[in-house]
Amino acid sequence: MSTAEAKEAADDARSALTLRSLHPNIRLRLGVGFVQRLLSIMLMPLLVIHLAGLYGAAVAGALTVCVAAAGIAANFLGGHLADVHGRRPVMVAGELGATVTFALLALANSPWWSSGPATFGLFLLNTCCSQLATPAADAMMVDVSTPENRPLVYTINYWSINLAFTVGALLGGFLYDGHFLQLLTGAAVLCLLTTAVMWRWISETAPATGAPGPSGPAAMVRGYLAVARDRIFLRQLAAAALIAAVEMQIGYYIAVRLADEFPRQTLLSLGSFGLDVDGTAILGVLRAVNAALVVALILAAKTLLGRVGERTRLYGGIVVFTVGYMIWAVSNSGWVLIAAAVLLTVGEIASVPVRQALLADLIDPGARTKYMAAYALNARVGLLVAALCVTLGAFVPAVGMSLLYATAGVAALLLYRSLLGVRATREAETNLVKAA
Repeated sequence: MSTAEAKEAADDARSALTLRSLHPNIRLRLGVGFVQRLLSIMLMPLLVIHLAGLYGAAVAGALTVCVAAAGIAANFLGGHLADVHGRRPVMVAGELGATVTFALLALANSPWWSSGPATFGLFLLNTCCSQLATPAADAMMVDVSTPENRPLVYTINYWSINLAFTVGALLGGFLYDGHFLQLLTGAAVLCLLTTAVMWRWISETAPATGAPGPSGPAAMVRGYLAVARDRIFLRQLAAAALIAAVEMQIGYYIAVRLADEFPRQTLLSLGSFGLDVDGTAILGVLRAVNAALVVALILAAKTLLGRVGERTRLYGGIVVFTVGYMIWAVSNSGWVLIAAAVLLTVGEIASVPVRQALLADLIDPGARTKYMAAYALNARVGLLVAALCVTLGAFVPAVGMSLLYATAGVAALLLYRSLLGVRATREAETNLVKAA
């Protein structure tokens, strides 16, 4: 077959990919994952608010840090357990634990029993159960996907995340007052249903490696040390952390800047009606535009960008995304900020599935969940950098912060360029072996 014929056949195969053609585990995981994220986005902020009401903001902040630290530890433990014992047991155990803790949280905030310490302890345990299962769920998506259908899988998954964010935030915001007990009870019921679905229909997908490996704490430490020595993976982690650090600026430096500097202005005027916004209001508008566009456009990305090569989507997406945030860092015009929101959302939609597929292609299949657990650190690093940028922004002008975002975007692009080269080299070597 000629090169042109092979390319045409590959394009036809990609165009035939649909949700129905994906492995049943992936379809189930997408549905279960939507419910899990919906509950997390809806309830986790409400639990923090509830703790603040009980103990004050300062104590609630310290308790939330403890919950976050425990979640990170559970994530690493889950990555090790899923590599040793398989994906399915860890996923079922984590979801069952979430079911029990949500039910007890409802009880601890009911007319029959009200306990602040129990609420905190169960919040911590619920987070640990959820994080324990996350690496196994992420690895399972890679186990049963292929290089051809991974962009589709991660496109749908990204759409699901943003839809869950939008719906969960709305439900939590409107139903918290007077309906906290009902929300927790509903979460327990939904978790019980997702546990039953996973127990009944999700199959084991861990690659067969012969005899089971060592499972003690020393083995876990050795496994993560091996991940830490993987320079290719560290490049992926660094690139993802750079992107995350820019992306999270909307909740940190950019939010503070808009609140302080954005002049009140009329965004829309229709007759006697005028939509006036200040810095806080425009921040909400930008978040809503970003989430709504992702939900509306992500599933059309396959059609709109289907003929665009992965390299172009990745590079162009990162550039457009970074430029959008650079504009957010300096502009005080409402419509310019909204245009930038559209711009950076297009960049997200173009690049995120490619970046996720690249990660799946380059990690070691034998330690897949450990890699997924370690990869989750990119968000924690991004949060830390974003928080530091609030302090830095007090001394550096807005233009300087914008240039800092540009530096992060260029660095991420160069790292992904090198990773694409690594993947191309591996594919060439694999093809040579097959030919031989």
